[in-house]
Amino acid sequence: MKAVILAGGLGTRISEESHLKPKPMIEVGGKPILWHIMKIYSSFGVNDFVICCGYKGYVIKEYFANYFLHNSDVTFDMQNNTMTVHDNHSEPWKVTLVDTGLETGTLGRLRFVERYLSGEKRFHFTYGDGVSDINLNKLLESHQASNRLITVTAVQPPGRFGALKIKGNDITEFQEKPTGDNNWISGGFFVIDNDVFKQLSDFQSSEMWEQAPMEFFTQNNQVNCFKHQGFWQPMDTLRDKNYLEDLFLKQEAPWATWEK
Repeated sequence: MKAVILAGGLGTRISEESHLKPKPMIEVGGKPILWHIMKIYSSFGVNDFVICCGYKGYVIKEYFANYFLHNSDVTFDMQNNTMTVHDNHSEPWKVTLVDTGLETGTLGRLRFVERYLSGEKRFHFTYGDGVSDINLNKLLESHQASNRLITVTAVQPPGRFGALKIKGNDITEFQEKPTGDNNWISGGFFVIDNDVFKQLSDFQSSEMWEQAPMEFFTQNNQVNCFKHQGFWQPMDTLRDKNYLEDLFLKQEAPWATWEK
C-alpha cells in the first residue's frame, strides 16, 4: 500500500517557523515532523509515499534530493570533484513529490495525486503535522472488515488545562489535563478505497476534504470509524512543537515505535 501525506498548507498558526519552511519540514528532535510520520508508516511496512506539496514545496524536494547529505557522514574531495557517503543511513522509501498548488484545498490535493495511485485498491492518507502511536495494522483490519470506502481514525485530544470537580466550595477531584471533553475528533490516519475517486467529480478542487466530501460519504454510510485511545498530537502551534520535541529528546516519544 501507498501512503498519501498532505504537506502543502501554509501553517499560519506556527508562523514563527513556517515563514521559512513548510510546516511538515519543521523539526522535532532534529528531524522534520514529516520524517517522523513516514517512520510511523515505515514501521508497519508502508514504504511507498506520495507527498502533496504546495507552500515552499521546493524545501521538501531539496530535503529528499539530498537525503544522504542530511543523514550520513560525507567526504568531499574538492580536487577530484568527488563525494563519498559513509555509513549510509538511508530508508527503504520510495517518495513521489507532487506539486499540488499553493492555495489548493485538501480535496484538490488528493485529486492531484490520483494518477500516482492507479493500480492500488486502497491507500493510507494523513496530514503532515500529526503523530500518534496508532497501530496501522489494526486500522487496516478495521477498514477491510467494514466494507466502507473510507475509514477515519477518531481520537480524543488531550485537554490544554487541568480540570477541577467542585462540590459546593470543596474541590473533590483535580485532573491534570484530562482527555478532551469526551468528544471524538478526526485524527487523520485515514484508509481510503481507490473507488472513492469515482464519486469526487461533483466537488470543486478548492473544497476541503474534511467538509462537503466527508459529509457526503458519511450521509451515504460509507465512512467507518476506528477509535484510537492512545497517544495523538498535532503540531499546530509552537507550543505543540516544543512539547513534541521535549518528549522526543527525553526518549519518551510514544509515536517513535521504530525505536522499540
